Amino acid sequence: MRCVTIASRVAVFAFAAAAAFAGDTVPASPAAIQQELHGFGNLGSVLHVAAHPDDENRTLLAYLSRGRLYRTGYLSVTRGDGGQNEIGPEFGEKLGIARTQELLGGRRFDGATQFFTRAVDFGYSKSVDESLAFWDKPVVLGDVVRVIRQFRPDVIVTRFAPVPQRGNHGHHNASALLALEAFQLAADPNAYPEQIAEGLKPWQAVRIVQGGGAGGGAGTGGLSVQISGTDPVTGDTFQQIAGKSSSQHKTQFGLGAGGGGGGGGRGGGTGSENFTLLAGASATGDLMAEIDTTWNRVSGGAEIGRQVTAIVAQFKTEDPAASLPALLALRKSVAALPSDPVVDGKRAQLDRIVQACLGLTTTTLADAYEVVPGDELKLTFSAGQRSRVPVKLIEVRMGKLASAKPGAAVTPEQPTAGAVTFTVPKNTPVTQPYWLREEPTAGMFRVAETKLIGTAENPPPFVIDYVFEVDGQTLVVADEPLAPDSAGKSPRRLAVISPVALRFGSIVALFTPGAKKEIEVEVTAARTASAGTLRVEAPSGWTITPATRPFKLAQRGEKTRLSFTVTAPAQTATGSFRAVAEVDGTRFSAQRDEVRYDHIAPQVLQPPARMKVAAFDYQIRGRNLGYLPGAGDSVAECLQQLGYAVTLLQGPDLTPENLKKFDAVVVGVRAFNERTDFKDNLPGLFAYVEAGGTVVAQYNRPNGLITQQLGPYALSIAGAAPALRVTDETAAVSLLDAANPAVNAPNKLIDSDWAGWVQERGAYYPSTWDQNAYQSLLAMSDPGEAPLKSSVLIAKHGKGHYVYTGLAFFRQLPAGVPGAYRLFANLVSLGKE
Repeated sequence: MRCVTIASRVAVFAFAAAAAFAGDTVPASPAAIQQELHGFGNLGSVLHVAAHPDDENRTLLAYLSRGRLYRTGYLSVTRGDGGQNEIGPEFGEKLGIARTQELLGGRRFDGATQFFTRAVDFGYSKSVDESLAFWDKPVVLGDVVRVIRQFRPDVIVTRFAPVPQRGNHGHHNASALLALEAFQLAADPNAYPEQIAEGLKPWQAVRIVQGGGAGGGAGTGGLSVQISGTDPVTGDTFQQIAGKSSSQHKTQFGLGAGGGGGGGGRGGGTGSENFTLLAGASATGDLMAEIDTTWNRVSGGAEIGRQVTAIVAQFKTEDPAASLPALLALRKSVAALPSDPVVDGKRAQLDRIVQACLGLTTTTLADAYEVVPGDELKLTFSAGQRSRVPVKLIEVRMGKLASAKPGAAVTPEQPTAGAVTFTVPKNTPVTQPYWLREEPTAGMFRVAETKLIGTAENPPPFVIDYVFEVDGQTLVVADEPLAPDSAGKSPRRLAVISPVALRFGSIVALFTPGAKKEIEVEVTAARTASAGTLRVEAPSGWTITPATRPFKLAQRGEKTRLSFTVTAPAQTATGSFRAVAEVDGTRFSAQRDEVRYDHIAPQVLQPPARMKVAAFDYQIRGRNLGYLPGAGDSVAECLQQLGYAVTLLQGPDLTPENLKKFDAVVVGVRAFNERTDFKDNLPGLFAYVEAGGTVVAQYNRPNGLITQQLGPYALSIAGAAPALRVTDETAAVSLLDAANPAVNAPNKLIDSDWAGWVQERGAYYPSTWDQNAYQSLLAMSDPGEAPLKSSVLIAKHGKGHYVYTGLAFFRQLPAGVPGAYRLFANLVSLGKE
């Protein structure tokens, strides 16, 4: 370790430049400080529970947090990783990461705290029992218990009913059932004793209620509460705050999700909100009825309550620093109380208030936003304040890694700054969302570090503590180093990265049994002079030669592609390959990805570098496909693995003359929802079909269609979405027309082609169609439901074929599902001999 302390005072212009660049914290307004003081005197707490991102009642959260000043939390059982993506190609884990950040963006508006369980969003579920079976009910229930014990809410509000409701998402009702059971179990010291052993204590909330809709009467044993009002700090109504929160949910609602008065969230209105008692003490007139929300509830807290009341009464908005003597005296009183999760939280809140009254800001800037374990990292630090209260920066420290001791006064005229350089320990884990560090089960993420369970995201890889002396008291302000992004623009969080990043040449590789094929792995250096060996690990039955390939990269960012020969098993097989590099005796298998959208901060992922592989018999007809992208998917890349040459198209390309060179044209997912250049060019696409072409159009959503014309003949997807989907990926499939070429040529479909599908069969199947024009190919259904016959509809139009399908090919093809490939090859081969 190397610690360097430089002059404690630097030129003002140097500090100003660093502060402006790093996004130095803007001191809170006097109105915000005053509101925070009011909140410090309020010990009430409410936890809202629902199933997914965007399920939360955002108006209610704003009312409880900004209006009533309660500690307010939202527990989303899942991260939304099984849902749709309205703005890009990220699905699964990457979508869950984006939706996590969208929720955190919403919480920055409404002031609530975000929690999650480890449950995987496995897609739409029509059954509570299915949901709880996939999630491993005892495990996810324990996570809800853990959050309750950590957050200690007085009241729990579920968004949904704890009993199955017709047409409702099974996850929704399951989330409420979990909350209701956890309401009792959290208070039982014999329930989940491992949490008690970790230091958590039993906690009994006073009541649990189900939130209802706006207006009308309250449910049985419940109440109706007015949730209208205005945030005194921003001047926004709670509905407007909810609208701004809704504007963050762009992966769910699309880029048009606005931040105005609309989109207040499920059940959120400007008037009354209804609540039905589920368990616990009844309430009259208010959610917090008969609950002491003052400091009197804490042993020894009565005097603190009196001090807070006096500070609030004497607070001067024109001079917040005038309250510092009283605040520091209050700080001593609070420090004398026994440790307790709620009291500890109030201590941290009081420190923030003291910092705000001082106008005290800190800035920590790293010289790079990515660092490799074993490399050096330089941090520059700055501290400034706006008040005239004497403040001294005693120390800047980062655990045992680095420290500097300026020992200098911090004044409005002369901030204090310095720098430290240290070596990042070689055992520092690379950046990866904590819930993705281990291979998940079908329904649950696995998390070894139990203290992280329930939290929204990783803690920073490095935390800097600024140690100040204020009137004889020590004030520690924690800060996170930030760094410029690659374009030198907005600061971003640091990421600890692998010395080399690995990536297969494709997300999936297809083989016929016993066949040989070359695959490639790209190796990218994250530091200079990177050298090592690369290997590809494969399941039993697959042969990889050579066993290893050496690589040597001189410069950071330099890439090389290394090839291996793969021999597939002699029989049908599926699995995945993993690329592993050995550098300086240490194994690395990180693939570097980013989830990047304008409305969230860039998110770095470093999952193991994997590629799906499948060996099975398949044939294709034709070679050239056109692909019109929709909202985003990887189907085009997967079709290349079948042996097709795929050309990406735009709306103006859809003319018979341009399309005649293609054996078929495929329309990407939700193109009818997303593409503004599609509607006016549909006649050209249909003319191509009429002249002998084949078109395969993938699924769309019934809401937000740019055109209602989904084919050359009448076809509608309007209707109740839950009824027009098959969520059971193992659902039986029967052929309605066994002689149809779509199930016979060039691949004759067999029962095993319906095995191994992931998440679902499909969604948003047509509800009505011209049955004289379209031929129904398949029948399938979820348990206990009537068969749906519109998952694949085929129309003969002139000399060609038009196919509309709601089957989830966009999930199956990247997952390497053989039967999905064989069926898709048949669909694009229609009309080809």
